[in-house]
Amino acid sequence: MLIKVGNRGAMSPGRLQSTLLGVLLYHANQPVSVDALTETMWGDRRDPRAGQKLQLHVHRLRNVFAEADRLTLGPAGYRLTVLDGELDAQRFASRLEEAREVAAEEPKVAVTLLRSALELWRGEPLGDVDVPVLTDWAHRLAELKLTALEALYEAELACDPNVAVTGELAELVRQHPLRERLHGLLMIALSRAGRQAEALQAYRTARDTLVDELGLEPGPQLRELHRRMLAGDAFEPSAGGGAATAPAQLPMDVLGFVGREAELEELDGLLVTEPGAVITAVAGTAGVGKTALAVRWAHRARERFPGGQLYVDLRGYGPEQPVTPEDALAGFLRALGLDGAAIPHDLDERAARFRSLTARSRMLVVLDNARTVEQVRPLLPGGSSCFVVVTSRNALAGLVAREGAHRLHLERLPNEDAHLLLQMLLDDRVDAEPEAARELVRRCARLPLALRIAAELVRSRPGRGLGRFADELAAQQAVLDVLDIDGDPHTAVRAVFSWSYRQLDPGTARTFRLLGLHPGHDVDEYATAALAGAGLRDTRRALQALRRAHLIDSSSDGRFRLHDLLRAYAAELAASTDSAAEREAALDRLVGCYLFTASKAMDVIARDDYARRPEPPRFDGETPSFTTYEHAWQWLDDERTNLVEISRHGGPAAVIHLSQTIWRYLDTGGYNDDAMTLHTRELDATRALGDECAEAKARRVLGATLSRLGCDGDAMGHLEWALAAFRRTGERAFEVATLSFLGCVYSKKGELDEGGRWFEQALTLTDADDGWYLHCAVTINHSRNLVALGRADEALSHLLTIIPLCRQKGAKHLECNALLCLSRVDLHAGRLDSASDHVQLGLTLAREAGFRTLESDALRMLGVVHVRRGNHEQALRLHKEATELARVVGDTELIAENLNSLAAAQAAAGLLLHALDHYGNALAVATDAGHRQEQASAHAGIGDVHDRLGEHGKAGEHWLRVLALYRGRNLLGAREAQEKLLHRGTTRAVRGR
Repeated sequence: MLIKVGNRGAMSPGRLQSTLLGVLLYHANQPVSVDALTETMWGDRRDPRAGQKLQLHVHRLRNVFAEADRLTLGPAGYRLTVLDGELDAQRFASRLEEAREVAAEEPKVAVTLLRSALELWRGEPLGDVDVPVLTDWAHRLAELKLTALEALYEAELACDPNVAVTGELAELVRQHPLRERLHGLLMIALSRAGRQAEALQAYRTARDTLVDELGLEPGPQLRELHRRMLAGDAFEPSAGGGAATAPAQLPMDVLGFVGREAELEELDGLLVTEPGAVITAVAGTAGVGKTALAVRWAHRARERFPGGQLYVDLRGYGPEQPVTPEDALAGFLRALGLDGAAIPHDLDERAARFRSLTARSRMLVVLDNARTVEQVRPLLPGGSSCFVVVTSRNALAGLVAREGAHRLHLERLPNEDAHLLLQMLLDDRVDAEPEAARELVRRCARLPLALRIAAELVRSRPGRGLGRFADELAAQQAVLDVLDIDGDPHTAVRAVFSWSYRQLDPGTARTFRLLGLHPGHDVDEYATAALAGAGLRDTRRALQALRRAHLIDSSSDGRFRLHDLLRAYAAELAASTDSAAEREAALDRLVGCYLFTASKAMDVIARDDYARRPEPPRFDGETPSFTTYEHAWQWLDDERTNLVEISRHGGPAAVIHLSQTIWRYLDTGGYNDDAMTLHTRELDATRALGDECAEAKARRVLGATLSRLGCDGDAMGHLEWALAAFRRTGERAFEVATLSFLGCVYSKKGELDEGGRWFEQALTLTDADDGWYLHCAVTINHSRNLVALGRADEALSHLLTIIPLCRQKGAKHLECNALLCLSRVDLHAGRLDSASDHVQLGLTLAREAGFRTLESDALRMLGVVHVRRGNHEQALRLHKEATELARVVGDTELIAENLNSLAAAQAAAGLLLHALDHYGNALAVATDAGHRQEQASAHAGIGDVHDRLGEHGKAGEHWLRVLALYRGRNLLGAREAQEKLLHRGTTRAVRGR
């Protein structure tokens, strides 16, 4: 630590004086108690003269300063006055913030600011002081220095593509091997210098380090950079440090926002004064404007967070269940680039993955409407570069005590600001009746929510004066026995709600009440009409009236939601106004609407399925029409949370019906959390009913979900239980379907012979005349397995018998699947023209049917055909398109197969290093998911590339791994690996295996 006063040279104080000065600087311009100082300087050692010693050190420190009153003693303790610009740490943080603000538009200015900021550094911060509070500060300062260095090199690369910074970046990467941002900058610098192979090697090094040290793949920004380098895309480094795909989840900025300048400035100040991670808990009563403040500040500060902004409404105080940390993390992880199937199942694993993805990003996280500390803690980033804002009616004391959160208590609007808000809403009417306006403000308890609703009611009746409205509200509050309005804001808000509600026509009022029964977060007009038992036209009119009265909020995509206070009030009104039978009937209509519409959507998405869906219930209300796959899928996406939530309210029969209706959508979309929740509820419901057959059906879909999650042991347990039950109950179709799925699980695991036995059992129970659909579906799965076993002629015989049947029945997706399997047979036999014809037809059918999984597979197969023909440019384009689509679908087996095929196409085109990277990615995906077949394909490809690079030892290692994965089976892949090993003279290794 160095002190410089005026023109005197820098002085280095002793250890105790450094500790004293460090603590006072940490609490600059704030009093620090004598007890806190003595404990920090001498620990808990009992020394009766500690106070005298402290006075001596304070005296010596005062002599250092030119002005004696810099260090003063008051009732609360010692205070060190520090002026703006005097503390290096503050100047450094200020210049860094300035650089961030101009980096995107003026990178040269940013470079100047960052270099001047870094010149302030002299060794390690507070290196001569070892006390906990200062050690933590030192760590945050060191983190901030690294952030500044990253920003500097980003800005320099943005200014000059040829700037020579590879040496400095390589050294920083060596010192900080877990910082992905540094790895990315080194890759860019190497690529700019024409050292493409070294740039790709830098990515492999980064990935190996992250996997070895953290057990995690690189984050989405580094993966995207790597992808673009492999694709040969032109790219420019962002001087602001953000990714092109950074999440931007903030809701729309608040209109008509007034006041709160002190609170906004307090939040602004935390960005400068707290260099590390900041957690701010905004607490206050209901309706006081916590969300409005958080959203307004977030929009104002969003440019300071180039890594993106994450937002979630945790729904802590509505009548519905709060959002669980698991669900909130799933949304965040999807926003950060994880595929649905790649999201971990366990809460701790999700939280760890989230911390890893955000550890090196400058991000803003807004956790709105939290109920408890336990709901918040798993959602906190682990790095020091993020800023978290939490809003809650709860003071969240545990967050303040344990995580060091900064508490910001939001009081009701001051009289002046409340009056200004009313004036903004009512214009001249406030000036015309100032006393009545003040009374209205008082009656609304100075709460923004109440003021907005009251103002809308006033606007709706332009011929009446403000005084009459104030009198009416006063009378309403008297009816509600309000004794102390200013002391009880909740009853003031309730009075405003009641006042506004009484102005609604009966139909609109009933719609409002029944919306309080909806168990989900938001609602569309069809579900609202079902609740109300009304026509769509009347429902739309009621929703618009509620929106104008500020009793409901609307979004641009045609959805509606109630503030949690209004939802609770509506539910209260429904309980007191509508009979239990009426409320039950409304919920029955809602459940019926959702079940019926979900069935209609699934009829578009999966018209044919090997497990027949239950018949939709009768529903006489209006529902959306689904003319396209995309429209049906979007409805399911929009309503997914509501569908899962309604399963808690509709009784066992509704749960079972819903699960059996939408399981295919949840499975295809990779929505494993929702699938586990719904199918587990279904299993509980079937047990409660004592229905063995229904329980077996629940276990079948639960087993499918567990297999997606890589829990094949648990999956097979459920599937085998289901199989036994289907055999006992005589459910032949479901028995066949379960046998087929067990075959798929074994085949995925690489146990092809065992998988074949399950398929053969299934086929003995079906024929083309009785149960044609299942017979065709099982035959296709069996044929794919036969091709993998090298028995392509048998597969051909099976496929030629079912393709005409699929075509005759109009089962496009079955015909498509069969054609793609047939193209595998053609490729195995070298019939390229035939393979191309079959794939082209299959691709057309896949697109017509809207099956993205099959579309991806068709594009991949077409790419393989072009590789065989030597059309490398066309092949690479098709493989990239197929891989992107596979990632969207989120099927790990499909992703791994596509990555392997893309790598093979690159190797064929001579892009060996690119191929090596994609084979490595395929191996990582396949290993994580337990896809042994794709693991073997990846190892075989890696071995081939190493062999072409002259790295024969490495090639042999990977070929040996292929043999180990095939476990002595005489399969084509194993024979090819063995021949390569023999050719390279590694027969001893082969015999040893």
